[in-house]
Amino acid sequence: GSNYPTPRETAGKDDAAVGRVRRDPTHPRRLWLWQTADNLRRGAAVSAVKIAEELLSMDRLRPAGR
Repeated sequence: GSNYPTPRETAGKDDAAVGRVRRDPTHPRRLWLWQTADNLRRGAAVSAVKIAEELLSMDRLRPAGR
């Protein structure tokens, strides 16, 4: 295995993986990192579900009677 996540390791999974986290030498409050995810799953399906869950959790957007 590698010391950082690869696209092959995240394919078909909902989670994003992060590795190679380093301080940015040009700014004290920034980080450099390597991030990978399955864009079709994470970008479309999972994000749509997360947005729907968030909207339903907001009282003002909940349908009347629920």
